[in-house]
Amino acid sequence: MRPEWVTAPLDGPGMKVADPRVLLLGYLDWYRETVRRKLDGLSEEELRSPVAPMGWSPLGLVQHLGWVERRWMRWGFAAEDVVPWPAGGDAEEFAANAPAAEILAAYDEEVRRSRALAAGAALTDVARLGGRFTEPGQAPPLARILFHLLQEYARHAGHLDVAREIVDGTTGE
Repeated sequence: MRPEWVTAPLDGPGMKVADPRVLLLGYLDWYRETVRRKLDGLSEEELRSPVAPMGWSPLGLVQHLGWVERRWMRWGFAAEDVVPWPAGGDAEEFAANAPAAEILAAYDEEVRRSRALAAGAALTDVARLGGRFTEPGQAPPLARILFHLLQEYARHAGHLDVAREIVDGTTGE
């Protein structure tokens, strides 16, 4: 290896972690925290202003992620009787019309509920029927749902990296 090449440290759970559950939940939490870090230092106006060419605001993307948590964990995995989408569809889901503190608190609550549902279940537990999944063949195990959430967060954390660089020049890790 050439001396000018520096190996990037691994993010997420500790270097010695090999347990799939710990890795999966650890990385999911790391990305959740990453999304919140991407908002640090943005003014209320910057949080709410749509970023061209994306068309959504950083706060709107976080609001979307709260809905994603709700759809996959509460409505999907737990089959809770919750509203899975806002009445206005995608436009409303990404619209940051409420105060920032309210949107962030709602997001944090969805994350808290998702963590609680995952903590009380095995990765092999299959989603309950009655919410998002109505037939046994549709219902995936918790591991599959968590992997979906992980990829959703990884993708959107990257989107926020780009948005943040456009907004104020701050680059991500």
